[in-house]
Amino acid sequence: MAPDIVLENATTELAEYEATGGYAALAKARAMTPEAVTEDLITSELRGRGGAFFPAGRKWSFVPSKEQLPKPHYLVVNADESEPGSFKDNEILSRVPHRFIEGCLITAHAIDSQHVFVYIRGEYSGPYEILVGALEELKDRPDIRGDVTIVVHRGAGAYICGEETALLESLEGKRGQPRSKPPFPAISGLYASPTVVNNVETITTVPPVIAMGGAEYASLGVPNTRGSRVVSLSGNVVHGGNYEIEPGMSIKDIVYSLGGGIPDGRELKAVVPGGSSTVILTKGEIDVGYDFDSLAQVHTAMGSAGIVVLDDRCCIVQLGIRWSEFYEHESCGKCTPCREGTRWLTAILRKLEDGRATQGDLDLLLSVCDRINGKCLCPLGDSDAIIIASYVAKFRDEFQAHIDNGACPFGGESSLDGVLAPIQMHTHSPVAEVPA
Repeated sequence: MAPDIVLENATTELAEYEATGGYAALAKARAMTPEAVTEDLITSELRGRGGAFFPAGRKWSFVPSKEQLPKPHYLVVNADESEPGSFKDNEILSRVPHRFIEGCLITAHAIDSQHVFVYIRGEYSGPYEILVGALEELKDRPDIRGDVTIVVHRGAGAYICGEETALLESLEGKRGQPRSKPPFPAISGLYASPTVVNNVETITTVPPVIAMGGAEYASLGVPNTRGSRVVSLSGNVVHGGNYEIEPGMSIKDIVYSLGGGIPDGRELKAVVPGGSSTVILTKGEIDVGYDFDSLAQVHTAMGSAGIVVLDDRCCIVQLGIRWSEFYEHESCGKCTPCREGTRWLTAILRKLEDGRATQGDLDLLLSVCDRINGKCLCPLGDSDAIIIASYVAKFRDEFQAHIDNGACPFGGESSLDGVLAPIQMHTHSPVAEVPA
């Protein structure tokens, strides 16, 4: 579970924020043309912090001018943060709401928008109240607000609405399901108008980029992963929490130097490097830089930067069940490979854990992964298939032991025993049960 967020030294009041130079970057940006602001973001090499890692400035540059396409322009901020293992946006909104708002206003200037929507996870009641309070402080500050309206919209707790087009559907009052692309949101997004969708950390990074200048910001980090990154560290680690790092620092140093290592004298078993939807790394693979290229070389990704540490008590089959239950529950059901495939993955994994599985079931598990991956409308189903296949590839002996022993080799001593998936419990359809 994520550690409690401790908000010492938070800067939530407008006066405090301005006293530390707050909104100076906004004034600097408004003295520049929108095109110049976008070019500065391109120069900075700032990439999206939500998981897709797409260059932010390039995304902004795709928005056509109002002369080319005479429609309103919208900025939509994804504050849904539903990825298990990630909790950085929670703290950013709670600790520095005005920096986030400043980023919204700079981005609105860059894309010629007067309309900003912040789609915030419904469970984030604390950050919501803090953000609304910060916006209230700006009601009497037209010098800051300008002609931009910022609306905070609370979601209903659907993981699928982390996908940008599903988020737009939900924001329009429809069922949260992904759209077919193209057209992409930059051309036809919210209300079929040009729209930029960025995540909280991306938008909050915009003011420092403008203040420093794109070229100076690009001097931080490593090639293809510039600037800094907020990493959420949780699981079997001494000091869980959010840490701002310079990319290139190794996962090993994050876990042992920042996180204080594994508690209770236990041994490290594995690390989930970027939230639940990223390929797992064994203990022998974590001496790798936490940046896009280094992680790609070991076939995984930074994702939403949620590092989950697992000690030697963790049953990998149980871990797969917890994640797969989550993806099954959160599937919107629009496409068949995800709707049906995630249910089958969960059912086969349960059969393995219960000691009822045969060798053919393990083969079937991998076959279902193949039938899901690359065949879904959005990455939700793909994520379930990719991670389960990686668990089998890297811990096949453990899966095999469940079959050979006719029971879980941990004998009820796994650290995940009794730990439920982050979902509401529901009755599973017998259709998804694998025959004994």
